[in-house]
Amino acid sequence: MTSTFHALHHGDKPLLLPNAWDFASGALLAEAGFPAIGTTSLGVAGVAGKPDASGDTKEETIALARTLARLPVPVTVDLEGGYSERPDEVGALVGELASFGIAGVNLEDGLADGTVRPVGHLVAVIEAVKAAAPEVFLNARTDLFWLGKGSRDETLERTNAYADAGADGVFVPGVSADDDVRALVQGTPLPLNVLHLPGRTDFTRMGELGARRVSCGSLLYRAALRTALNTALDIAGEPADRPIPSYADVQKVLTTPVTRSPDPQAT
Repeated sequence: MTSTFHALHHGDKPLLLPNAWDFASGALLAEAGFPAIGTTSLGVAGVAGKPDASGDTKEETIALARTLARLPVPVTVDLEGGYSERPDEVGALVGELASFGIAGVNLEDGLADGTVRPVGHLVAVIEAVKAAAPEVFLNARTDLFWLGKGSRDETLERTNAYADAGADGVFVPGVSADDDVRALVQGTPLPLNVLHLPGRTDFTRMGELGARRVSCGSLLYRAALRTALNTALDIAGEPADRPIPSYADVQKVLTTPVTRSPDPQAT
């Protein structure tokens, strides 16, 4: 599966990567013909009733990876920052995932508090992971664009440092402007992964600009939540026009006590 997954980043068009949050969602996506499946950390956290990016979903992520590895397509797993400050422990985790048959992992430099780790930290993690599981496709994510913490040039400095450390691809969520995408493609020696942003990015256009992978992130999970909520409201005879909840909307219910709206049928 690993060689197949590597090859998918060098095809005639970008790899459209849908992100699953449980086995059923992954199995349905594979059955629909998608050539590879990713996971979404927000979805995994939501299923577990925990906030995203807390570093507290390692066991849930491992359990999901073990089941998704049964799928007939390559699977890549979002590991947030690796669930440890020690590069050797992150390397051991990726080695465990590789033993299940997982083809790729995603590791990021952003933190839940809106800051970004020093570049050297993810460099050390990448080196440890490639030493432990050299066959696994390591997608190194930098959150400078996503968090508005740095310029395009600073982003390129990071993507190139991660490439030099042994990463197989780079992920720059938040990038959408043609000039920015083109500059990152031309300035980085690795396949560029971008995040699909409704209303801001177009899959075909990203491919024309040179992006090699387009991820759905938490969008499918959040769209599923919308459908479930609107279906329940429709059955109850209530207006069923809720929009897709934002990332922040989902994080809010995962981090604060859930309050119940007044029962519209109560007297």
